Amino acid sequence: MQHVPAQEMRAGSAPLTGLRAVSTATPPTEGEVVIARPGSVPGASRAGLEIVLSRARVGILHRDLDRRVLLVNDAFCALVGRPPEELAGLPFEEFTHPDDRDRSSRLYREQLAKAEPFEIEKRYIRPDGTASWCAVHVSFVLDAAGRPQSTITVASDITARHEAQQGLLESEEHYRHTVELAPQIAWSAAADGAVMEVNSRWSEITGIGRKDSLHDSWLQALHPDDIERTRIAWRAAVSRGEPIDITYRLLCHGTARWFRARAAPRTDAAGEVIRWYGTLEDIHEQRTTEQALRDSEERFRLAAQAAGLGIWDYDAVHQRREWSAEFKDMLGLSPHVIPSLDTAMAVVVPEDRHLLQALATAAWSGDSSAQFDVTLRVRRANDLEERWMQTSGWRIRTSTGRLERILVTIRDVTEERTAKERIRWTATHDALTGIPNRSHFTGELESALAATTPGSQLALVLLDLDHLKEMNDTIGHDAGDMLLKTFARRLQQAFGPRAAVGRLGGDEFAVLLTGVAGDRVQAHVERALLRLREPFEFDGHTCDTQATAGAALFPTHGTTADELLKSADIALYVGKAHRRGEMSLFQPAMRAEVQRRASMLNVARVAVRDNLIVPFYQPKICLATGRIAGFEALLRWHHDLLGVQGPDTIASAFDDLGLAIAIGDRMLAGIATDMRRWMDQGAPPVPVALNLSPAEFRHDGLVDRITRPFQERGVPFDRIELEITETVLLGRDTDRLEATLATFHDHGFRIALDDFGTGYASLTHLKAFPVDVIKIDKTFVSNLRADSDDAAIADAIITLAQRLDMEVVAEGVEQAEQARYLARRGCDYAQGFLFSEALPADEAIAMLRSSTASRGDPARF
Repeated sequence: MQHVPAQEMRAGSAPLTGLRAVSTATPPTEGEVVIARPGSVPGASRAGLEIVLSRARVGILHRDLDRRVLLVNDAFCALVGRPPEELAGLPFEEFTHPDDRDRSSRLYREQLAKAEPFEIEKRYIRPDGTASWCAVHVSFVLDAAGRPQSTITVASDITARHEAQQGLLESEEHYRHTVELAPQIAWSAAADGAVMEVNSRWSEITGIGRKDSLHDSWLQALHPDDIERTRIAWRAAVSRGEPIDITYRLLCHGTARWFRARAAPRTDAAGEVIRWYGTLEDIHEQRTTEQALRDSEERFRLAAQAAGLGIWDYDAVHQRREWSAEFKDMLGLSPHVIPSLDTAMAVVVPEDRHLLQALATAAWSGDSSAQFDVTLRVRRANDLEERWMQTSGWRIRTSTGRLERILVTIRDVTEERTAKERIRWTATHDALTGIPNRSHFTGELESALAATTPGSQLALVLLDLDHLKEMNDTIGHDAGDMLLKTFARRLQQAFGPRAAVGRLGGDEFAVLLTGVAGDRVQAHVERALLRLREPFEFDGHTCDTQATAGAALFPTHGTTADELLKSADIALYVGKAHRRGEMSLFQPAMRAEVQRRASMLNVARVAVRDNLIVPFYQPKICLATGRIAGFEALLRWHHDLLGVQGPDTIASAFDDLGLAIAIGDRMLAGIATDMRRWMDQGAPPVPVALNLSPAEFRHDGLVDRITRPFQERGVPFDRIELEITETVLLGRDTDRLEATLATFHDHGFRIALDDFGTGYASLTHLKAFPVDVIKIDKTFVSNLRADSDDAAIADAIITLAQRLDMEVVAEGVEQAEQARYLARRGCDYAQGFLFSEALPADEAIAMLRSSTASRGDPARF
């Protein structure tokens, strides 16, 4: 057996041996219909289930709407005469009988549009032209939004039953014509039962002469197993002088065939038997058909048992009811209970009893439809557990139209309905926090606005967690998830039951306040923010839950859901820029801030599109020689009117991951091109440092993205220095980070730890990762005095680097005294405005040549 992934199956489903999972990319022209999965089989082993399904010829097919086969068993392949690989991408019309296609396709389209299951009886046709009648039960697997994603078909072979019914009709017709057009075997016997006369049809059928069949000799023409019981029955009838009606097998030229013998006595006035007159009727086809029907019914019962179906069978001719053991178990009844409508009605919940009564009335009515369905609830008699039952019934009529039988199957669909309810809940709620999602919250907002009356006051508050990204990067996503769940719970507590809350996505939440006056919204939200801000502990870390809020009022800032959401979002954006941890109420002037951000993004896109991004280079100076020892590449871009601009003018672009990567790629290409040109011009080889952000390490393909531009231009990797921040080292996925840095190091890249001392990196990180260079942050350089705390920190970093055999670079050096202090303490390199600002590539290489040609002058510091 091959299984599809567990997520492809609904809750409560069980894998079935003999099923095979197949996939294909063949595009469809129309989806296939299917029936719902079979439920569990109480008390039956899985092996027994497999045998029963195989013998019952229950076929199962699971395909997605593109007709990729997710699951199929041998029985289904046998029904349609095709192997699993041929079913992939094959429209169901290809194996549906032409006479059934329109009806089947129409029903499928109707039910697919409603995403509701259905049942149909139709013929599957095989490539060799043979066909099988099947009872097909169809349901759809839905996604979180309630849209069909795939179909599951369970098909039961009812060919024998169907043919039996047709055969029975044919047998009756045959018998009528036989009586009308051909004489039966007629015979007569004396009063003592000795056969005296038989007509010529006897000899034609049995091959025995008429004279050889008189008296008791006719018994020798019977099947040996039927002789004795027939003799006894005949003698008893003769003894009592009563008519006889018996069936037995005649050997017709050596082949046994079933016949019906009927005889009645002719009596005199005194009631004494004078003579017996009888006929023999060939009922072989009828008897065979009835047996085939019984076999078909038995297979149906086995299939129903395997599928966990209960059966309610009513014989309208003999007024008999039968309930299967599975059905009694479903109702929690004793196996010995006598079936009756009153017994069934007693376990149906009162609210649904009218459904069962209507079902019973319709079943016994003259309704011309053959099939009926209803779903209702029962309360089991033994444990009072409430369960949902789906019933499907069929009326079976004789050839004359008389009701002969009613057959009802019952399926416990409690888990299925529970799953549907769960799907509906999932479609409207956030899976992580359990509060309403964006769609549901927006619906609540629209409903609240529709219900407003003149004078109504509503406030929409959007909240954004300030440190979720940092927590994910440093502690891990488990901590981030706990932050989201904790915040959602506190949000409900802080704003109370009258407020509607929701998670709009990512780190953004929303609250709808009703009945709070506009002048009280600020204080109300600020109090809630204080409560939300309380830290919590996770895995030994103290986690910050600070959030920033933006609010908009109805009707002042908008009269529709869209207008209020836009206004609150603008207030939130401005608040995160200027008032983190507080609430900002929307003001019309805030739109300018948003427009400025939009302008930044547009300018950045134009800069990327028109290749306006260029690297500038700030030199790193060797403090021992005064010469240039390398460069750090910094982003600049060309404005048509304003000239060279710094990265702060497009700062918003770095919040857009796709745009940020595009800008980074332009920088990489520019750096690689400049370095190739310097090499071609014979410039002295010095390393160039470039910065990698924490976000870049969370995406696959980083190594290839960095190495490709240099490899394509023939720039040696050992001339590149990659600067990373302490935040990168603090991520949870240290194995992946270590592997990535090791790959860079193996390629020849040098690794520099930027802004060292400003974060929480430990000495363990320096030992665990291949760091070559430590950069002292400029915040420690700006106040370098012998007795300052910053000087003590700088001294410690330099000493640490020397002990670990790492180089040290001091950033932000702007005064000669700072440079002299660092040189005396043994710092290797420094960069800052004291030496040079960032320069275009040509000026940078000219400065490098000049520095190399000079003898250097460390004393000038």
